[in-house]
Amino acid sequence: MKNILILLIVTLIIVSCAERKSKSKELAKTPQATDYKGTASITQGIASTITEDIYSCERGRKTDLGKITSTDNKEWIVPAETNYTNNDFPFAADLFNSCEGKTYKTTQQALSNYADSHIITIDTDGELYTSYIFADNYFEMYVNGIPVGKDKVAFTEFNSSIVKFKVKKPFTIAMKLVDWEEHLGVGCEANRGKSFHAGDGGMVAVIKDAQDNIIAGTDENWKAQTFYTAPIINLGCASEEGNYRYSKNCNTEGGQDGSSFYALHWELPPDWMKTDFDDSKWPNATTYTNRTIGVDNKPAYTNFTSIFDDAENDAQFIWSTNVVLDNEVLVRYIVK
Repeated sequence: MKNILILLIVTLIIVSCAERKSKSKELAKTPQATDYKGTASITQGIASTITEDIYSCERGRKTDLGKITSTDNKEWIVPAETNYTNNDFPFAADLFNSCEGKTYKTTQQALSNYADSHIITIDTDGELYTSYIFADNYFEMYVNGIPVGKDKVAFTEFNSSIVKFKVKKPFTIAMKLVDWEEHLGVGCEANRGKSFHAGDGGMVAVIKDAQDNIIAGTDENWKAQTFYTAPIINLGCASEEGNYRYSKNCNTEGGQDGSSFYALHWELPPDWMKTDFDDSKWPNATTYTNRTIGVDNKPAYTNFTSIFDDAENDAQFIWSTNVVLDNEVLVRYIVK
């Protein structure tokens, strides 16, 4: 009896693996997949959930992680592989976080609740810098390849953050930006009457020195590269020109059923956050207005417009070339 049970289990595993490979091969033979000429790996449909609720907020959306296999038999974590549950990667402090009752009205109020133990020392003889960050939805920040802060709220409600670090100039800022998703693998969420509506991203950051002077802010001079694009309804809409990964001609309307939607995935360079990483061929970041990102009703942003919208040194929201369909974006900038 025991041997029969083992045989049945082994058979089920073999059949399951064969079905997954068969589906992958079937997708690889579809006209759309064979007509695609880009460098990305292709997936289709909804990913399998592997982790539920890495962060919970009473009024927030679910923050699950999924896994999906592409036509070239690579496995992908969606919406992204992150360090959220990595205890060695520090959380950023709160500028505003309604999920945890940190509804600060001013920068001064937030800073008065900041604990110096959060300061990350990269160079003991370095200067102290403070970064103010609003990300839709999630960020991980490195300075000279050292983790200095990650977002506390992976999805919603919308929050903003403070990251302090000591370093010598020049220094390199590198950030992973993730637009989270409810429907794993297709970059969608329920919104505007549609079950599968494409979400949008956006990130703005301001870096100040110890004298409260702005020394850097997000703008078109940052570098930004795309690594996960979805939903793609027709693969023929996607194109590449050199290192530019375009989805500007793709449909962003979504729909009520995303089971046939495609996604494009690119592998991240292992050293993308390091100071010696060559980002010279990456596209420059695309800038977006406050209205396009939709922050005018979000106190995590509007309470701090004196920082983000400084009259003489206004920081811009940045992302890749498609703020709606591109869901995982890496950005870099050297502060000199």
